[in-house]
Amino acid sequence: MKYDCVIIGGGPAGLVTAMTAKKSYPDKSIAVIKKEEVGMVPCGIPYIFNTLKSIDENVLLLKPFEDLGIEFIVDEVTDVDLKSKVVKTANGREISYEKLVFATGSKPVIPKIDGVDKEGVFVVSKYADELERLYNATKKSEKIVIVGGGFIGLEVGDQLAKSGKKVTIVEMMDQLLPVAFDKEFAEVAKSELEKLGVKIYLNNTVKRILGDSSVEGVELADGTKIDADLVILSVGYRPNVELAEKAGLKIGESGAIWVDEYMRTSVNDVFAVGDCAEHRDFFTSKPIRLLLASVACADGKVAGANLFKLRVTKANKGTLSVFSTYVGNLAFGAAGLTETMAKREGFDVVVGVCDTVNRHPAKIPDAVPVKVKLLFCADTGKILGGQIYGGKEVGEMINIVSLAIQNGMTASDLSTAQVGTHPLLTPAPVMYPIIIAAENALIKMKK
Repeated sequence: MKYDCVIIGGGPAGLVTAMTAKKSYPDKSIAVIKKEEVGMVPCGIPYIFNTLKSIDENVLLLKPFEDLGIEFIVDEVTDVDLKSKVVKTANGREISYEKLVFATGSKPVIPKIDGVDKEGVFVVSKYADELERLYNATKKSEKIVIVGGGFIGLEVGDQLAKSGKKVTIVEMMDQLLPVAFDKEFAEVAKSELEKLGVKIYLNNTVKRILGDSSVEGVELADGTKIDADLVILSVGYRPNVELAEKAGLKIGESGAIWVDEYMRTSVNDVFAVGDCAEHRDFFTSKPIRLLLASVACADGKVAGANLFKLRVTKANKGTLSVFSTYVGNLAFGAAGLTETMAKREGFDVVVGVCDTVNRHPAKIPDAVPVKVKLLFCADTGKILGGQIYGGKEVGEMINIVSLAIQNGMTASDLSTAQVGTHPLLTPAPVMYPIIIAAENALIKMKK
């Protein structure tokens, strides 16, 4: 069995690589080897617990890819021979390739907690069978403790609370969402969760999971004991690189597979994309772990287009972190550096802020408050980052900020930006928050 391109992994990174490659090189044969028959939409996983009602409503459909002529092989790759260009699978297949792509993703981190192996302790997996077990367990549980206050922890907690469960979140840092937001935005997210009845412990960790063979509660580092019949571990994910490391690929400083700006690894004809590939920060070029489906898809487009020849040039600008989520009744978005990060890296910054509403007039029935915080370099005026909360339009507003960062726009550029507005869709033209926040920063720069 031989293919022009073999992709190991059927998540967003692998699928987008396959799709882009097939469109760029329609005569090439492309196979995706994936462990599971049914894949999940990664970003939709938290929403199976309430909004979607079941995991069946979060299935990643393969028909659009199959219609392009991409072949899927349900199997697990156990070994890769880079010299002979052959991958070996658990079912005894030996598959030859011209080009190989590692899209092996990431796996949940399991913290070292006393009692972590008890019945009733789960991680948020990306595999359907494991998610099914967690889903069923949540239906039988009433008191749920979530360990970790990042995006997944908050989104799962939000959904479980909305389904009527008693939820507690324990976060070791002094704020929720510490990777993406400054404290004032994290406090708003915390307030939204508390309105749903979620109990939140900051600056604390789970020391012990209580119970004999199954979960009965947790004990925190400060001695607090919390009743629980289910514990969900959500302390992050790590790149799945064991197969690549075994094959002899170079592993980068962040623990992911080293790649260049075209997603090429240290071995000719071998690429890596998504969570398993190392990325470099947009501002500092330092190796970072940025495990996002949006980043994985961007990787896939670059790798897929350049598999057989360099067709799409890509400047090595690094990877920009762009996040969005929905907690309680508010959407939150962040792009680039936070104020805390910028100061830690030594940037001299100016902050521009705007508080308004997302409709005009404010009496429009679905109007909610919207806050924009933009961060600019004091010397050049270039935008470094932004954070927004408000209605669902925040998901696209933060993409505007991301595009502004990628294109080196300044406070002056943004303060004179031309935008379209509508009473039922956007803030008022006289108070468009991105423009007003940029104007606010520009005034400070001129003083």
